[in-house]
Amino acid sequence: MTASATTRQRAYNVERIVGLVGGLIFAVSAFFPWAYGHEALDDMAYFGSPSPLQWFAVVMALALINCLAASLLEPTLNNSTGFLKLLGRISKRFGWIRGARALAIGMLAYAVLAILAVALELNGLVNLEMGAWVALVGAGIAFGSSMMLPTGRAPFLERIPSYPVLEIATIALLLMGMLFASAYALSQEDGGTFLMVLVFIGALAGFAIGSGFGSWVATAGRRHRTVLVSSAFLVAFLFPFTQNGSDANMSIATQVLIFAATAVGLNIVVGLAGLLDLGYIAFLGAGAFTAAVLSESAFATINWHPPFIVVMLLSGCISATLGLIIGSPTLRVSGDYLAIVTLAFGEIFRITMNNLDGSSGPNLVHGSSGIPAIPNLNFFGFDFGQSHVVAGIELGRFANYFFLMLVIMSIIILVFTRLNHSRIGRGWVAIREDERAAEAMGVNVFGLKLLAFAGGAFLAGFAGAVKAHVDVSVVPDQYVFLESAFLLAAIVLGGMGTVMGVLLGATLLKLVPEKLRFMSDYRMLIFGLLMVVMMRFRPEGIIPNQRRALEFHVDDEELVEDVEERLPYEFVEFEEVPA
Repeated sequence: MTASATTRQRAYNVERIVGLVGGLIFAVSAFFPWAYGHEALDDMAYFGSPSPLQWFAVVMALALINCLAASLLEPTLNNSTGFLKLLGRISKRFGWIRGARALAIGMLAYAVLAILAVALELNGLVNLEMGAWVALVGAGIAFGSSMMLPTGRAPFLERIPSYPVLEIATIALLLMGMLFASAYALSQEDGGTFLMVLVFIGALAGFAIGSGFGSWVATAGRRHRTVLVSSAFLVAFLFPFTQNGSDANMSIATQVLIFAATAVGLNIVVGLAGLLDLGYIAFLGAGAFTAAVLSESAFATINWHPPFIVVMLLSGCISATLGLIIGSPTLRVSGDYLAIVTLAFGEIFRITMNNLDGSSGPNLVHGSSGIPAIPNLNFFGFDFGQSHVVAGIELGRFANYFFLMLVIMSIIILVFTRLNHSRIGRGWVAIREDERAAEAMGVNVFGLKLLAFAGGAFLAGFAGAVKAHVDVSVVPDQYVFLESAFLLAAIVLGGMGTVMGVLLGATLLKLVPEKLRFMSDYRMLIFGLLMVVMMRFRPEGIIPNQRRALEFHVDDEELVEDVEERLPYEFVEFEEVPA
C-alpha cells in the first residue's frame, strides 16, 4: 500500500470513528426528554424513560454503529486466520457503508421531523427539550461522516451458499414483521407519529438494500417463490385480526387494496406496454357505475339484478369495451399525443355521467347525484354489511370487503404475472423499448397495444364493481383527473413493470394522505415535494427491475458491471479456511 493510500485509509478510519460518535450521541439522546409537553407525538417528555419513537431512534443508532464498526474491523479480520478470516470474508460481502449512509439519512430526517412535529403541535420551538437538539447534532455528525466515506462496490450476498431453512425462516420473519409494523403504523392517530414510523421503516429498508441484505432476501424469494407468495397471502389475511375491530383502519386498508388493484391494471398499459394513459380512472368509474345500476338500490335505473359474479364480469367487459372504443382510433398515435387523448377521454367520461340525468340525456345514473344507497353484498347468506366474530375478534363490514378484495387482488396479480412472462408480455416490453424495432421484427404493435388497453381496463372494471358497494354510493365527481394522476404516480413511485413496487407505491399514496388530513392545507405540497425528491434520487422507483434501473442510470458504470455480474449469477462457495 502506497503512502497516499495509507493516508486515505487513515482518514476514512477517522471518519468511521466520527460516525460512531454521532451514532452514540443519537442513541443517548433518546434517554433525554425531546418535548416539554406530554401532548406532542407519543409523549417524549420523560428523562430516562424513552417513548416508542425514541426507542426507534436507539434501534437506528445501534444499526449505524454496527455498520461502521464492521467496516472498521473488516481489514483486521481479513488479515487474521481461521474463523476470524472467514468472518472477515463474509463481512466483505456486505455493503456496510451503503447501509450506514441510508441509516444516517434516516436519522437526520427522523430528528428534523421530530423537531418540526413538536414545534407544530406545541406551538413553537421553545417547547423543544435538550434531547431533540442532541439527536439533531448526533444525526448531523453521522450524516456528514457517512457521506465522506467511499461506498465501494455493490454487495454480493447472493453468492452466499443457499441454506433453505434459513432462507424460509427469514422470509417468514420479515413478513411477520411487516404485519406488525403495518398494524402499528395504522394504529397511530397522530399524523407526526405516523410519519416518523414511516421514516423509521424507510431507514431500515434503506439499510437492508444498501447492505445487500435486501438483495439476498430477493434471491431467497426467487428460490422459494411458493413460500413467499403463500406467506404474503397469509400475512395479508391475518391483517384484519390485528386491528381490534377498527372500522376506520379497515376502511383505509380496503380502499388501499382497491386502489392497488386498479394500479396493477394500469401497470399493464404504462409499465409493460409503455402507453401513457392519463384517463384511466374512467375505466374504474365505468365498472363502478355498471355495478351501481345493476344493484338492488332503490335508485338503480335498470330492473335487472344478476349475481355479483356476473356483475363483476359485466363491469370488466364494459370497461374493456370502452378501452377498445377509445383505443381503436387513438393508439396509432403515441407519446404526448396519446396522453392528451386519454386525458380528454377521462374528462369526457365524467361529463357524460353528469349529463345522464334525464334532462341533458337519458336518466341512467341520475347525473351529478349519482346512485346512492347501494346495498351490501350477500353471498350465499353471508352478509358483507354485518359484523362477524372469528376467534373472539370482531370483523366489521370493511374487513369483509377486505377479504373479498384480497381474493380479487390475488387473481389480478396472477393475470399480470402470467401476462408479463408470456409471449404477449415480451411483445409489450419490445413495444415499450422501441416500437419501430418491434414492428420490424414482426410484432403486431397495434394489436398488442389494443390488448393492453382493453386488458388493463378489464381489471379496473373488476375493482370498480367492488368499490361501488364499499362506497355505498357512486357519483361522477369521484372520477376526476387527479385520481388518474395518483394512479400513475403510484406506478412511477413504486417501480414500473413490477407487482411489489406498484403495491408499495399504491399503499403509500393512498395511506399517507389519509393519515395527514390534519395538514389538509399542506399535504399536497408535501406530496409534491416528496415526488420531486424521489424522481431526482431514484427515478426508477422504489422496487424497480434491473432493466428499468439501467435505463435511468445508463452512465452508471458500476451499476452496469453489477447487473452484468448478477444476471445471470452463479452461486460460489466460500474458500476453505484452515483452522
